Parts: sequence; structure tokens; C-alpha cells
Amino acid sequence: MPVIRSTRILVTTCTDPHRNLALEEALLLSLPQDQAVLYLWQNRHTVVIGAGQNAFAECRIDLLNAEGGTLARRSSGGGAVYHDMGNLNFSFLVPKADYDVARQLKVILEAVRALGVDAVASGRNDLTADGRKFSGNAFRVLKDGALHHGTLLVNVDMGLIGRYLNVSKDKLEAKGVKSVPARVVNLSELSPAVTVDSMAQAVIDAFQQEYGAAPVESAGDLPIDDALFGRYKSDAWNYGKPPEGGLTLATRFPWGGVELNASVTGGALTNVAVFTDAMDETLSERLASSLEGCPYSGARLAECARSLDLGDLGDWLENL
Repeated sequence: MPVIRSTRILVTTCTDPHRNLALEEALLLSLPQDQAVLYLWQNRHTVVIGAGQNAFAECRIDLLNAEGGTLARRSSGGGAVYHDMGNLNFSFLVPKADYDVARQLKVILEAVRALGVDAVASGRNDLTADGRKFSGNAFRVLKDGALHHGTLLVNVDMGLIGRYLNVSKDKLEAKGVKSVPARVVNLSELSPAVTVDSMAQAVIDAFQQEYGAAPVESAGDLPIDDALFGRYKSDAWNYGKPPEGGLTLATRFPWGGVELNASVTGGALTNVAVFTDAMDETLSERLASSLEGCPYSGARLAECARSLDLGDLGDWLENL
């Protein structure tokens, strides 16, 4: 049964993506079991990748670093996105019993519509207007609490999206477009009423209408555990290790792309790394663990995939 009895609204002026993401996780881990939290934040000149993605494949890291950008890995699944000060990020943190993607998206849709944009939910995690995406969403559900966060493209530099992100041809074809800029739109292009400030206020108003009133608090001085902040700042978390194996298998399904990288030693897979933009942030680790040591045969690889309820991946592996 729903348990929300109080709400909290947090806004930060910090634009450090590592701190912002660490604070988001700290809020999730300490969430009272009767409270819904809205957290609004921005990152400056940043590429944010999903928990299961290969940083070296998704982003032109050398170029990003040379031009003063930052790479950050979030805790949820999904694909890579570019953030600048024309982008507004939102996070819903709610008890697991109250986690309702449709309800959370209703808040964002009502906020956007209040500023004159006719918006709808589309696909597995997008919000669109006039057939173009202005918001991507990702999710993480723990034992007691849940996170739903996303982007709002208000006035993002579209040229930098294509400059820093490597989007696979298969993914573009799956979306029916030729390039990233052709698929996305800034809300300010659709309504002159949309600015970052007006969008933030509209989201706050819609959240209060849906979940209840609360004062707006500054999140800038909230404490973050040093170890948690350190993990989000670390190269080990953000970059990971480049794939080492000589075997690479890749394909795409409706739920996301999968790349398997491994060595073959004594007829079995070793050093398995799995990269994916699937919404399940645990998939990379679970699948890599299942495939480690598996005999290199289509039938055996398929068994491993099906043991994780990945029947379509199993079918594909079996037919290699």
C-alpha cells in the first residue's frame, strides 16, 4: 500500500556531476520510508553514461577531456547523454511501495504542458513533443527505495551532443532516424515560455500538486559520505577498464544493445565483460558472471543467457 506522508524538494546550484550523482545516491540510501523527494540539478559540460556502458565506446573521451569536459557514470541503466547548463535534471526518490513510473512521468508531462508544449510518453523511457525526444529517463529500484531520474532538454547545445557521443548505427536505425540531432529537440524551440528557471518551477509546482506541498530547500550543503563521493569521482567507476579479450559479439534487441567481450582459454570464456544500454543496471554484472568460464559453444552460451530470463539473447547466441 502507498505510504507517502511527507514530501521534500531539493534544488542545488552545484554543477559538479560527480557530487550531484553521489548526493542522489546518498538521498536514495537514506530515504525515509514515508517520504517522496524531488531533486533538481544541473551538470556543466558533461557526458553521463549508463551503469552498464563501455565509456570508451560511448564517448569521445579524449576530445571531451581536451575541451574541458567531464565524464560521469550514473547508477542506473540506459544510454549516454550530454549535459550542459541548458539541461535540467530531475530525480524522484520514493519508497518502493510508491514507485510508479506513470505517476512520476505525469509530474514532468504536466510541467511541460503548463509551459505550452504538448508532450507525451514514448518508447521505453522517452518523453517527446512533435515526434522528437526532449527527455530520457532511467530507473533504479532497491529493496526499500526507488530512483527515477531524467533529463529535460531546454536549450542544450545540440552540436555538442553529436561532437562527444558515439551513437551506434543500429541504435539510430532502431529509432528510425539518421542522426542524434534529428531525433531530439530543445523545449525552448517549441515554446518561448520555457527556460531552465521556468521549467524548474513548473516541475516543482506539478510535484506539489501530485505529492503534496513542501518548502524548497538548498541541497548544496547536504553531507555526502566521503567513500561514496570518492567512488563517483574515481576513474575506476567512471572509465572502467577497456575490454581486453579478442572475442567481441554485439547485437541489439528492443530492450537495448548488448556487447560481449571475452578471451577464449581452453575452449571457455574468460575475462568476460558485458556492456549494455539496457534499463536494468544490474544486467552487465549478472550476465558477465554467468558467462565467465562458460564453454564457447552457442548452445552453452544460450543456456547461460536463458538462466537470466534473456530468451531472445539466448536464441541469438545459440545461432552464432
